[in-house]
Amino acid sequence: MTDLDARIYVAGHTGMVGSAIVRRLQTLGYRNIIARSRAELDLVNQQDVERFFRTEEIDQVVLAAARVGGIHANNTFPADFIYDNLMIQTNVIQAAHRADIQRLLFLGSSCIYPRHAPQTMQEKCLDTGTLEPTNEPYAIAKIAGIKLCESLNRQYGRDYRSLMPTNLYGPGDNYHAENSHVIPALLRRFHESRIGTMPEVVVWGTGRPRREFLHVDDLADACTHVMALPGDAWRRAVEPMCSHVNVGTGVDCSIGELAALIAKVVGYLGPIRFDTGKPDGAPRKLLDISRIRQLGWKPAIELETGLAGVYEEYRRG
Repeated sequence: MTDLDARIYVAGHTGMVGSAIVRRLQTLGYRNIIARSRAELDLVNQQDVERFFRTEEIDQVVLAAARVGGIHANNTFPADFIYDNLMIQTNVIQAAHRADIQRLLFLGSSCIYPRHAPQTMQEKCLDTGTLEPTNEPYAIAKIAGIKLCESLNRQYGRDYRSLMPTNLYGPGDNYHAENSHVIPALLRRFHESRIGTMPEVVVWGTGRPRREFLHVDDLADACTHVMALPGDAWRRAVEPMCSHVNVGTGVDCSIGELAALIAKVVGYLGPIRFDTGKPDGAPRKLLDISRIRQLGWKPAIELETGLAGVYEEYRRG
């Protein structure tokens, strides 16, 4: 991805991840970024996606479109999560192949790894154990996406690459009271408590599970870095044991520590209560990022700095 005139389709460009990738591509000087809103192109509709790829001249694809959410959303809408994500991935990846597009980047999630995977989680841990039940449908869809890309590479010689990011946060996040991920959910709760609309902050679970958090702008930088790599460099990184590469920071913290840090960023001094009746999810999820470091990439945004930036965005509305 070094030709600044290349026509690059970013699927999911209005989401947190897709919009960060578009910003990064624009910063690097790419001039032909193709994007379609959901109203213009329903990625769940196979015929619409096939028609789009037939009529557009696309050189490369970044597949950032997905149905995403936190523990509550995954538990409440499991059928929607597995169906929508399977359809989006299958439609886009297969249509790109039929249109003879040689290079594509698929974005998954660290939830593809078993609930009790050895820490830190290496790429070879895939398919070695039972998935975390609270997001199993989403994880299965993402595993299917990895395997579809891998299979097209093996059978047809495509150059379809997969990155598995850790937990993400950043500009454009979803701050829904119930269906958001942990960082936006806590930022909202701490802010509302600080301004007096809530008497305390309730954190789901025991606070003991450990999580790794990556700023979405760092992920976007990793995506453009990986897409610019020569094919032989990528193949050396993923073979022979896997077909995807982890993206993270290599550092984690407990949910309790995260809550304390967010309280500090927000300026909240009140009580924090852990609701132990709510699920914790996996006890720990820390990625091994040695492969992507070997490819020449590392994160740049510290967690506290990133949290301060997204809180300022949230305050501005």
